[in-house]
Amino acid sequence: MWVVGGVDHDAILKQISEDSGWSGRYAFLVVISAMISLLGLLMPSVAVLIGAMLLSPLMMPIIGLGFGIATVDPREIRRSATALLVGAVLAIALSVVCVTLSPIQTITSEIAGRTRPTLFDLLVALLSAVAGAYALIRGRGGTVVGVAIAIALMPPLVVVGFGIATLNWTVFAGSLLLFLTNAITIALTAALVARLYGFGAHLSPQHTGWQLVLFFVALGLLSVPLGAALRQIAFEAVAQRQVRDTISDRFPDASRLGQLDIDYAATPIRIRAVVLTPQLDPSADRVLAADLRARLQRPIDVHVDQLHVDPEGDGVEAAQIARANSASQAADADRQQRAVASVALIAGVQPDAVTVDTDKRVLSTIASALPGLPIALYRLLEQRASRGAPGWTVRIIPPRDAVLPSLPIAAGVISDDALQVAAWSSRRDKRALLVNGGTREQRLAVAEGVDDRGGEAGAGVAGGPLRFIWSAEDAAATNPLGARAKEQAPGT
Repeated sequence: MWVVGGVDHDAILKQISEDSGWSGRYAFLVVISAMISLLGLLMPSVAVLIGAMLLSPLMMPIIGLGFGIATVDPREIRRSATALLVGAVLAIALSVVCVTLSPIQTITSEIAGRTRPTLFDLLVALLSAVAGAYALIRGRGGTVVGVAIAIALMPPLVVVGFGIATLNWTVFAGSLLLFLTNAITIALTAALVARLYGFGAHLSPQHTGWQLVLFFVALGLLSVPLGAALRQIAFEAVAQRQVRDTISDRFPDASRLGQLDIDYAATPIRIRAVVLTPQLDPSADRVLAADLRARLQRPIDVHVDQLHVDPEGDGVEAAQIARANSASQAADADRQQRAVASVALIAGVQPDAVTVDTDKRVLSTIASALPGLPIALYRLLEQRASRGAPGWTVRIIPPRDAVLPSLPIAAGVISDDALQVAAWSSRRDKRALLVNGGTREQRLAVAEGVDDRGGEAGAGVAGGPLRFIWSAEDAAATNPLGARAKEQAPGT
């Protein structure tokens, strides 16, 4: 097949064999990665967690397990599985001991985020495993770094230890499912990619058949609980909106919904609310319960505490509404402050360096420079920061010395990931790119690919391999936050 050409199978298998087994170096990295992950989870700090993900000591045993399955090599399967199991047990045990001794045992946002895996996590693991196996086979070391961040292996294991230490079996089960989802999906997907590149070419059709059956059965079994979790999360999001709308519609327009608590785990679902209203409604609980049961198709227990107010008066009721509005504004300001602090932490800057556009709900900042760090990682930092600032569009602009993406060509096709990263960096830095090297047709194709993905690029000069450089025409722009650029939709 065309994908097999140029692959040194023996060298790759030798490298995997050297890196996928148990060793002193591997044990050291497991301990260090587990400790960094635990600190990042308890603080909580996304930047610290990214540092732990970059170490990613468990990745190679899992990849080795996948290649062992692809080649039906019992010795490699045994070596990799043993290293993975012992490393996982070591990380969990270390987490249990440290959490038990730690005075901080609260469930932080980063811990909670790893207790409810969904089908999206399965898809991330599947696609990232394809990228990781491809990078290993084709020698794309920079891609492996991005894969290590995309697939969180060590943090879920540390959360498993946290669940054991705190006797919280919901946390334990959710994080263990997330780790197993990532590990199994990576191993089996790596096996399929390895077979595609000619590893295990000596195997019979029967071997290939059971490998495919193993892959689809494993993904099918994992999809059941992950699909149920995704369905529950979607239901909660819809239910939250419908409960708010139903309660608001029941009372006059001058009313205010001051507080809303929903316990989805209770049977029936328990809803408690506080409403400031100029007109009390004695039948509100009964009517709302019937309406919500019909909408949500679930048993509902509703109780609304109604506080009588007079929005036109100057007395106590008006003061209550003023205090409620003030509290709401204070809550909005607090959420904005937390979002700014989260973006600043991930970008490595001070909070006052984050530009806030409250009208468009956009947070922008220029990331702190880390010498030699590729632009692709700044894009990953922006994606991570967006999850920590719900309701805001986050734009992290890479520093001027960030390394532009390379242009690997496989079977005559330029990496789509490189084009995506280049287009993103052009949008964020408000500068055009030039494509140098290669043939004229290749330069034009790459420039067109960047333009099609929302960036701005042109064909440069010949000579050497294909590569990106910044256009000298835009080099005078020193402040990307204020530079003139093409209009773009929020969130691009």
